[in-house]
Amino acid sequence: MTSTAHPHTAEEAAVPEAAADGLVLRGVSKVLGGKTIVDDLDLRVAKGELVCLLGPSGCGKTTTLRMVAGFLGPDAGAVTIEGRDVTGLPPERRPTAMVFQNYALWPHMSVFDNVAFPLRLRKLPKAQIRTQVEEVLELVGLTHHVRSRPARISGGEQQRVALARALVQRPQVLLLDEPLSNLDAKLRVRVREDIREIQQRLGITTVVVTHDQDEALSMSDRVAVMNSGRIEQYAAPAELYRTPATTFVGGFVGATNTLRGRLEGDAAEPVVVLSGSAGEVRLPMGSTNLHPAVSSAADDTLTVRPEDVVVTGLVGNADASAVVDRIIPRGHFTEVVLVVAGATLRAYVDADAAAVAQPRGQVRIGLRRVLVYRDGRLL
Repeated sequence: MTSTAHPHTAEEAAVPEAAADGLVLRGVSKVLGGKTIVDDLDLRVAKGELVCLLGPSGCGKTTTLRMVAGFLGPDAGAVTIEGRDVTGLPPERRPTAMVFQNYALWPHMSVFDNVAFPLRLRKLPKAQIRTQVEEVLELVGLTHHVRSRPARISGGEQQRVALARALVQRPQVLLLDEPLSNLDAKLRVRVREDIREIQQRLGITTVVVTHDQDEALSMSDRVAVMNSGRIEQYAAPAELYRTPATTFVGGFVGATNTLRGRLEGDAAEPVVVLSGSAGEVRLPMGSTNLHPAVSSAADDTLTVRPEDVVVTGLVGNADASAVVDRIIPRGHFTEVVLVVAGATLRAYVDADAAAVAQPRGQVRIGLRRVLVYRDGRLL
């Protein structure tokens, strides 16, 4: 379910009614400082599922998470956890636990005491506290740091302490707000894999807020892409990347080329026609989302992923469809920036294949897969 009505929305990706719901948001809205931050948002997370709220700064994802946790109350709508309406409950009475962006660890306490802190607030017996803390520290691989203080351990280990402190409360829903933003690139990859492995082992319903598409695509069962307080698309990572429901999603999740043009030809030999100052350029095309009964209009938006741009090699002027503007090494692949009909087109090619293109050279190109949007939505 989602607050927008278009193809590939959350309603299509929703979990069947027979499945257990871990978390449900219905018509949730929030206004802060006179501005609508979250706008009539619906979201359904299956029990045991990991969902990422992905979007740019200010899109409402952290506000949504804080309403689930109870730190903010919605102005409208309801929050339900495993069938129980928790909308009016304060944070301490909700079956949730949150890992904050800055970890929020007590610097004067040991790792053990930081993890034990929420259990001591509940006045649990000492023996039970010790058992639960030892279990969760073993789960996150920190038993060797039980007496260490946060300043004496790495950023990744501090993140795992914060995760252990949340998990020791045995919540029904685990909430993580930009959990990896303070880590360097290599450590982020390792810690996100740790979080995903622990989440799957426990089978705990989890919602992660991030603006990093790599995190969202690599960790999630499903991703909700947010924009201006609404969900633009809610889908599995592969579907989200391969078939973005809107031009916003396509531009935010992964790199994409946006072109103004039209489709022509028949199913056997379809082409993309682009118009420039020097006339029309016709590019051979593989596949498209466009139904045979739907015509492409001149003002439609065409998108193609850089890996779907095929550079076939240097050619003579008569056969050239693009000019190479520059070549950018990217390690295991090479980015070739092309000029086609006055527009810029980026292609990702194998590092070894980059020899087929030279700066200011003229090349022939083709497009493997083109998506067509009208008024910002996938046709």
